[in-house]
Amino acid sequence: MIIFSIILVLLAILGAPLFAVIAASAMLGFHSQESDLMIMALEIQSIASMPFLSAIPLFTFAGYLLSASNAPQRLVRLTGALMGWVPGGLALVCLAACAFFTAFTGASGVTIIALGAILYPALKQDGYSDKFNLGLVTSAGSLGLLFAPSLPLILYGVIAEVSIDKLFLAGILPGLLMLVMLSGYSLWVNRHIRKPLSSFSFKEVAAALRESMWELPLPIVVLGGIYSGFFAVSEAAAVTALYVLVVEVFILREISIKELPVIMRSSMVLVGGILIILGASVASTGYMIDAEIPQRMFEVVAAVVSSPTTFLILLLLFLLVLGAILDIFSAIVLVVPLILPIAAGYGINEIHLGIVFLAAMQLGYLTPPVGLNLFIASYRFEKPIMEVYLATFPFLIILMLSVIVITFFPQLSLIFLSG
Repeated sequence: MIIFSIILVLLAILGAPLFAVIAASAMLGFHSQESDLMIMALEIQSIASMPFLSAIPLFTFAGYLLSASNAPQRLVRLTGALMGWVPGGLALVCLAACAFFTAFTGASGVTIIALGAILYPALKQDGYSDKFNLGLVTSAGSLGLLFAPSLPLILYGVIAEVSIDKLFLAGILPGLLMLVMLSGYSLWVNRHIRKPLSSFSFKEVAAALRESMWELPLPIVVLGGIYSGFFAVSEAAAVTALYVLVVEVFILREISIKELPVIMRSSMVLVGGILIILGASVASTGYMIDAEIPQRMFEVVAAVVSSPTTFLILLLLFLLVLGAILDIFSAIVLVVPLILPIAAGYGINEIHLGIVFLAAMQLGYLTPPVGLNLFIASYRFEKPIMEVYLATFPFLIILMLSVIVITFFPQLSLIFLSG
């Protein structure tokens, strides 16, 4: 048993697919208990009955459709019209546009690719330093993961079996905190830039609103539909996907019908990878529950850690390391089932835990050696990876401070849920 476990760890280090390692560990666990391996197949099949599962491919497809259209350009124009008159306001435009776009695509890499080509040269032209531009665009790509209908929020809700509606509400203030702190830092370091992007013009705002009139209802459709009780989350996802499809393909005609199979395939490759890992993780979780592994882990942790505060500090350190070596989707399905019962033992709210988990893992996009945004930015802007590391470091520190505030002030996450 120990030898096989060591072999699995070595395979994971050598780059074996994560779902294969998780599935193999589950099979090994069930076999050690002399259980019928058909139990594992039934556990994997059970993901089909998860109530919000259909929201994942639908929101992902809608996000990919938006990224393939001219929606990014319209979003940048609108945020520029609303905030570009502020001295140094283009930095705020970049942060707001990236946060909105990442919330719908669920993938920060897509945001860097889609919006980076517009914002990076615009920042340079407006007088910002190249180092700041690189750090800002790379860091802003991960903003929005705490805003509805972010894919990591939905996936956490599925894995933790908590209300996705409540997670959407819980992410609002923590997400805004991260956005505001980065905005404040951006304005401070560029305080010498007195020239605004443009003078405020009601005419330009009206034109930008008119141009974006088809995308603007999306947050209303998602959030308004869910919290009014008119839609369930999965129904809101279906309406969003259909709405974006009709608008971009048939009304605005920015995406041809011939392009749809390519876009659908790209989006479903991401979804397929998530579902494969999710299925293997559910089977592994089933074994761990049967073997009472979470309870044993809690007993070990409780013997060393005496207070919720100490546990949260250790959890943050663990998540920072985890985010540096594992992508956010794999971390959710692999780690959340283990830490949920331990956190519950310390009286930590599962909704708050989810926001802390996602906020901390969001930093993983910017931490070496695996930080995905770092490599995407290096490739997209043709910069050495060490230059990207140095450019993003101040932004990483600001985001770390915001995560600490989010962790130790649970009211930020729970204030809208008190009723």
